[in-house]
Amino acid sequence: MTEQAQPYPPAGTGRELAAARASAVSAGVAAAGLALAALTAVVLLLWVVSPSPDSGLAGALHLAGGLWLLAQGADLVREGTLSGAPAPIGVTPLLLTVLPAWLLHRGTASAVANSTSRSAGWVLGGYLGVALPVTLYAASGPLRVDALSAAVYVPLFAAAVTAAGTWAGSGRPRLERYVPWGADAAVALRAGGIGTAVLVGGGALVGGAALAWHAGAAGRTYGQLSGPLAGQVAVALLCVMLAPNLAVWAAAYGLGPGFLVGAGRTVAPGGVAPHPLLPRFPLLAAVPAPGSHALGWAALAVPALAGGAVAVCCVRAALTVRRTAVVAAGASAVCGLSFSVLAAFSGGAMGRGSLAAFGPTWWLMAAAATLWPLGLALPTATLISWTRTRSSRVLNLPPLPPYPPMPAHPPRIPG
Repeated sequence: MTEQAQPYPPAGTGRELAAARASAVSAGVAAAGLALAALTAVVLLLWVVSPSPDSGLAGALHLAGGLWLLAQGADLVREGTLSGAPAPIGVTPLLLTVLPAWLLHRGTASAVANSTSRSAGWVLGGYLGVALPVTLYAASGPLRVDALSAAVYVPLFAAAVTAAGTWAGSGRPRLERYVPWGADAAVALRAGGIGTAVLVGGGALVGGAALAWHAGAAGRTYGQLSGPLAGQVAVALLCVMLAPNLAVWAAAYGLGPGFLVGAGRTVAPGGVAPHPLLPRFPLLAAVPAPGSHALGWAALAVPALAGGAVAVCCVRAALTVRRTAVVAAGASAVCGLSFSVLAAFSGGAMGRGSLAAFGPTWWLMAAAATLWPLGLALPTATLISWTRTRSSRVLNLPPLPPYPPMPAHPPRIPG
């Protein structure tokens, strides 16, 4: 009796799976290592050309690791202050965050495009596998990282970026493939993102105008910080890294609640509370003097423009009246959530006592960035949609074509 042939699994399946996982882990390690290496190179270059460095090579390496973790939301702690108490540093330079976020996003998208979405977890594991020893190494020294904040914020940052990379590597699937209301959710996400971009862009204009108005004071502060060329280059690089923070702070000023320049000291269009002498830094020279300023109310045009942009996006979607109202409300919530995240990352502590709070308060920004488009975009877009629908019924016109959806881009594989 002839024995029936049994099917065998394809050769190399286990090895291919192990190779795919190893490649995904390597992508996470490479993303973390490249960003860390770039920051280390800049710090070491400034340390080498400095005529009188305050610390040795170990101090420079600790600083590079701390900056890499600070870019992902962790807090630093400075020892050896005049008061003897450790001083926290929690302001994240937003432009510094771009490099690790971009590298991790690209690495995740490439790994997912070459295999499956399950590779994203291995990319995340490889990235956090580098973050753990860097945190342990940078947790000591005169400028150390707060290990607890690193344990909380670095995994959250990496998980959010990995999720975005997974979506990009999967071909950017549309939400309507998963839920019946996905098309409306996509319009709300797009409108809320555009509203947030208008807020930050308008804040950049307001902050740049304020800095140009106080250019003399900013220049004098810059010259007082450091005499050697290496120190001045370091100050200039720090100003560039903090430029997006200035845009977010100015947008928070335009939203109404304003931002803090110390515990309980608010800078808002309604007036600037009396505050102690601020640290000597060029960007802080743009802070208005205490008192009321009539031109400050002009900054309210920024959230008004953001609300108008949200309304235009909702109207162009050509939805029914009810769906337009729901999408406008959802877009307002997206705008508030996204801007509150930027506000939380852009602010923090700069020391102790009066310097314990700098930047916008995230929950106030969430409320203000939601209410402005909600109050402007929701009634405007709903009224225009109702008027257009009624005119089409009276004139017996065909409905307008819907707003064209965003094209699905194929996954981009580097190299």
